[in-house]
Amino acid sequence: MTASSGGGFVRANGIDIHYVQAGQGAPVVLLHGGVVSTSPIWAHVPVSYAAHMRELARRYRIIAPDTRGCGKTVHDGGVVTFDQLADDVVALADALELDQPLIAGFSEGGITATIAAIRYPERFTGIVNDAGYDAFNAQAPVSAMMRQMLGGSPGATQADPAAFARMMTQDPQMSAMFELFKADQDGGQGQGHWEQYLRLAFHRLTQHPGYTFRDFAKITAPALLLVGDRDDYCTLEDGIAAYRQLPRGEIAVVPDTGHVITSAKIELTLAFFDRHVQAA
Repeated sequence: MTASSGGGFVRANGIDIHYVQAGQGAPVVLLHGGVVSTSPIWAHVPVSYAAHMRELARRYRIIAPDTRGCGKTVHDGGVVTFDQLADDVVALADALELDQPLIAGFSEGGITATIAAIRYPERFTGIVNDAGYDAFNAQAPVSAMMRQMLGGSPGATQADPAAFARMMTQDPQMSAMFELFKADQDGGQGQGHWEQYLRLAFHRLTQHPGYTFRDFAKITAPALLLVGDRDDYCTLEDGIAAYRQLPRGEIAVVPDTGHVITSAKIELTLAFFDRHVQAA
């Protein structure tokens, strides 16, 4: 079973959300990180869930949407906020008649999953945040890092696609990822959409989302934080601070792991799902 074994488009929260679907059983909404989408072209890139869909779908019904403005999900308005993305998730669940699904996300997807659980605590059976908790610390360096990456300088106020392209093409590995990114975004929404994606993402990724670790106390569902001990974005210290606010929290520190999705993280995610689906 692969990421292309099902899915399509569903009308939710005023837009047509594209999603892929695989597997059977309890539903899991799976949220991708920034730059990547649900496309299988990302299967060999370690910041994508694409390589892990088969394993996840052996035990669960996986519903993986493209974020608003990314991949094949079109956004025609202005900036895209994390509140919008969280509302999209809940609207998607409603449109697909998912009753209290599990939810998991990596990096940007982890931020969205967490905000959805803060805003709608009764809607989810369990939540996994993999490397997506840094944004909730207003003092974390991630905003400046994103301004440098997307805008070309730590003080940038808007995306600079040319600067992003120069940065990505300085290293052969990053250059290959950049080519995938352009092919994915332009293939989904037309020539040059990769530049528009950067403009849409810049706003939400370079400023505080309006929630702090204290808001984690509003998450009533069981929640697992996955922490790579070599992650340059999400520190172990921030992970512990976030964990201490969770009423039903768990934390797993994965050794010798940076800001990536690994098989060990997928195994921890599945074990967490198993425990809490059985307990439901």
